[in-house]
Amino acid sequence: MPNFDSPPRFERYREIVPCWQDFLRALERPLPTCIWANPLKITSGQLEALLAEQRIDFEPLPWRSGAYRLLNTPHPGSRIAFLAGLYQIQEEASMLPVEFMDLKPGQRILDACAAPGSKTTQIATRHPRGTTVVANDRNYRRMRPLARSVDRLGITNTVITVHDASNLPGQIGTFDRVLADVPCSGEGTSRKNRDISAADETDFSNLCGVQRAILKRCLELCRPGGRVVYSTCTWAPEENEAIVDDVLREFSPRWKLIPARLPRFPASPGLVHWRGQRFDDQLENALRVYPHQHDTGGFFVAVLQHTCCPS
Repeated sequence: MPNFDSPPRFERYREIVPCWQDFLRALERPLPTCIWANPLKITSGQLEALLAEQRIDFEPLPWRSGAYRLLNTPHPGSRIAFLAGLYQIQEEASMLPVEFMDLKPGQRILDACAAPGSKTTQIATRHPRGTTVVANDRNYRRMRPLARSVDRLGITNTVITVHDASNLPGQIGTFDRVLADVPCSGEGTSRKNRDISAADETDFSNLCGVQRAILKRCLELCRPGGRVVYSTCTWAPEENEAIVDDVLREFSPRWKLIPARLPRFPASPGLVHWRGQRFDDQLENALRVYPHQHDTGGFFVAVLQHTCCPS
């Protein structure tokens, strides 16, 4: 249980987190394990039957078909079904950004900061025969797990590149959909990494410039009428609303923020003000996920839609 007599790690967010003590209690609980069925190799019904046969208790996620929370297996990555590529392990909140990409067959899609690759595999398996996916990251060592996942899951529509996402060359072409799941302070992962604490000015000075540059380049590489999803696993408004607000001001009116909402996954709206700073009212359309709302990690998602307006 958290010690309410001493300042918690994330005290700076007390004013914006609903049900503060529930939030603190959630941070002390282990993070549930979630998986999703790989449609290239198995149906959701077949995976459910397999889990039941192996006496693995599970419950379906109410907002995502074919995804499950495991209730009594500590090592799902060591099972034959995982090694055979029948399912992918992914934290529940981490699945959210791809749900807002509006993926359709025939699209060309960029995952700008792809490593270690769970979201890339989500994208690539959604319409496996009708899409082309470019999975990029600047750190080739972190791309090795992605390459292994692509092979294990039987994915054939994905190309892996290694480049600085903030400076992707024009030769890479343009895209119908772009995911900018940018490097961040990782506050939302604190349930599985107890060493994570609230970000500070040093973190912001190192990260925010990179985040802003990546988002801007992603907008530049997106085709007219396309969509860019910006996401982080942090609660810091400096890395979330402030970045999107700044980029929106530069790229308006060609881009607007559309609602990031799922009927069966109610969460908190984005902020329109923070410590004296006022953001565009559109930021309320963003999505903030706190651990106590659905027993997940923490996340932020903003969906930017190209309006096709002239420059």
